[in-house]
Amino acid sequence: MNEVDRNIDGVAKTVSEVLEKKKYSIDYYQREYKWEAKQLAELVSDLTGKFLALYEPDHVRRDVAKYPGYYLGSIIVSQKGSQPFVVDGQQRLTSLTLVLTYLRRLQRDREEVVSIDELIYSEKFGEKSFNLDVSDRNDCMEALFEHGDFDPRTDAPESVHTLVARYSELDGLFPEELKGDVLPYFIDWVKDRVQLVQITAYSDDDAYAIFETMNDRGLKLTPADMLKGYLLANMEDGTPRTKANNLWRRRLRILDEQDEDAGSDFLKTWLRSQYSTKIRERKKGARPEDWDRIGTEFHRWLRSAHLQAGLTSRDAYYEFVVRDLDFYGHQYGRILEAAKGPFRPESPLRFIRFNADLGFTLQNQLLLASLRVGDSGQVVDLKLELVGRFTDILLARRIWNSRATAYSTMQYAMFTVMRDIRGKSPGELAKVLRDYLVRIDESFDFDGLYVHQQNRSQLHKVLARLTDFITIGSGRASNYIELTNGAKVKYEVEHVWADHAERHTDEFNNTADFGRHRNRIGGLLLLPKQFNASYNDDPYEKKLPHYFKENLLASSLHPLSYEKNPGFLTFIRKASLPFRPCEQFKAADLVERGELYSAIAKQVWNPDDLLEVANG
Repeated sequence: MNEVDRNIDGVAKTVSEVLEKKKYSIDYYQREYKWEAKQLAELVSDLTGKFLALYEPDHVRRDVAKYPGYYLGSIIVSQKGSQPFVVDGQQRLTSLTLVLTYLRRLQRDREEVVSIDELIYSEKFGEKSFNLDVSDRNDCMEALFEHGDFDPRTDAPESVHTLVARYSELDGLFPEELKGDVLPYFIDWVKDRVQLVQITAYSDDDAYAIFETMNDRGLKLTPADMLKGYLLANMEDGTPRTKANNLWRRRLRILDEQDEDAGSDFLKTWLRSQYSTKIRERKKGARPEDWDRIGTEFHRWLRSAHLQAGLTSRDAYYEFVVRDLDFYGHQYGRILEAAKGPFRPESPLRFIRFNADLGFTLQNQLLLASLRVGDSGQVVDLKLELVGRFTDILLARRIWNSRATAYSTMQYAMFTVMRDIRGKSPGELAKVLRDYLVRIDESFDFDGLYVHQQNRSQLHKVLARLTDFITIGSGRASNYIELTNGAKVKYEVEHVWADHAERHTDEFNNTADFGRHRNRIGGLLLLPKQFNASYNDDPYEKKLPHYFKENLLASSLHPLSYEKNPGFLTFIRKASLPFRPCEQFKAADLVERGELYSAIAKQVWNPDDLLEVANG
């Protein structure tokens, strides 16, 4: 068959066959990489969970060749001469490339190394080019490939910021049990047993026709479609089945309009929150339990666990959709709105936004777990506030103590919390959550918090919350959205001390000691990017007058903030916070400032607030 007769090819290929020594272009109008944290977490969870279900400790590497293949979806390519263009699937291919880049770095300094470089880039005449050939990503991909980090400019393309954010999450997403001796087995499996269906067309018209058919006409049954089919088949035919079908379609359509794949995410989150009783143990050879299975095959799980879900009659199947799915689907939509919609600083759901801004997707299962069908609107909001506050406190404490908040680190602990709070009354819920926080060893007394490249984004949010707390307490409108770059002015984490160790030789013997002290939490502020550009290099005494014009946390360094400022002065007196002006900013002042931040944090994130809120 010659090329003019070959209109469309479709073949299953391994990851190696799709990527090795290949170079794909992407049309300019679809170049942005947009995957969010939840989608990358799901990809890593799917891959690692499936592999761990197959792997046994007594296996040798050649046994991996006998593992069943794992289908990861399809990609559509338009072949233009010798150059393939990705029409559909660049999000998945880009994410796979990030995972492979991470796995390559994870193998560093190991004796047993699986070669995967040619799946990431190719080289000609000494020039390295990546398998997805997008020019404005190259510097970022090169840095991630060589060094594992990259500091993008504020005005860098959206894709670059997303690439850096997603790559930084991989270490937390990747299970610890795969980082040891079993790592080469996993990489072999990803390369040669994970498959994609590559559909290749030889004209753009054909390629986009295929894309539209697959996406618009719904020819491919999703797990959600299969679950719906199973549930409807077990209901009484006629009006009940029609009503349930219409409700299902309406509820999931509303969710999908709110966020990409939100309908499918909801089904997983709902079923986990209400019915999962076990999670896979964190050890080699452990089998997936219901929490894990719901994440990868919820439609199959419910078929096998229908009795566990109370599906014992036709009426039960009907109520499962028209009562339970409708209730939890509606609340899930409200959670999405609170997480991504307009910020309402007085809303009881504001804590959902704070947690979402930290990328903590595990909060959704906790939020739904606390709810019971039949809860009044007031009770629902109270429960959502309590769980949101709990999660907010937990994350802030972990960040303050330099503990990971990544998906893989937190999923087991959050599963146990979810199981323990299921269906509790508000009073019971508040007590369980507060007791959990009291038992853990993280507190705001830890004095070793400092900024570095990996936690800069998190500390940005922490400083925004501290600043916003003072702002609201002083009688002013919330500035959380502005401080977290949701408005026109862009803010950055700024050091009070300029990076000039020679100015501090009276207190520090060497540059390293100065640098460590400079990076401590008490020496940090949130300031507009333009401020940093104008005054970043100035000594403290020159910056001080300009601090007075900025947010209250910054202006509190200036003596004038303590004159004719009744709202602020009343607030710090009532809150008993040790604010004071600093005409100089020496090492001891920086430490004292850190103690002030700690005192503020204890009030912002106080576990006793849970009981107070529950008791009205």
